[in-house]
Amino acid sequence: MGIWREQPGVLPCAVAAVIALLCAGCASTTDTPAPSARGPLPAGSAPSAISRMVCSTKALKELDDVLGVTGTVSTPAWSDHTYSCHYRYARGSFALTVKELSSWPQTYAYFGGLGGTLGNTGKTTGLGQAAFTTNNGSVVVRKDWKVLTVDISGLPPQFGVPPTSAADTAYTIADVIMGCWNGD
Repeated sequence: MGIWREQPGVLPCAVAAVIALLCAGCASTTDTPAPSARGPLPAGSAPSAISRMVCSTKALKELDDVLGVTGTVSTPAWSDHTYSCHYRYARGSFALTVKELSSWPQTYAYFGGLGGTLGNTGKTTGLGQAAFTTNNGSVVVRKDWKVLTVDISGLPPQFGVPPTSAADTAYTIADVIMGCWNGD
């Protein structure tokens, strides 16, 4: 414990370094301004950049690398402030969906409603501002005014290289996507 008292800046620097490493693969190659300290943006007529990132070829490559298999991503759909796509692999598929909302009450109500509809089997730590697993092992994550659903109903019980349980795969997918989300 004494080391932190003697070197008070070490812990924040270490945490910042870990966060930078986790997000490095998702960083844009273009110069973009840093996110401001403003609150979340309401849902608009088109999907946000954060939602579009979920179904990008860059996300596909990162997920392929982590899962140890190569797949394809479908053309995304945008309807009722919901952005979605399917990732298809030789041995199964999963769907990613981002619901964009316009306020905290809407977001909490939608997130809670999914828990009732899909079966909230318990909190999942380390993802977004709140997350839970569902009856089939899928994962739902709330971050600001967006809700990500990783639906693994199309995956076999073991998936990837090395073979991993579908539920653990759902968590891994959510973790990769959430590692890329920043700002709004």
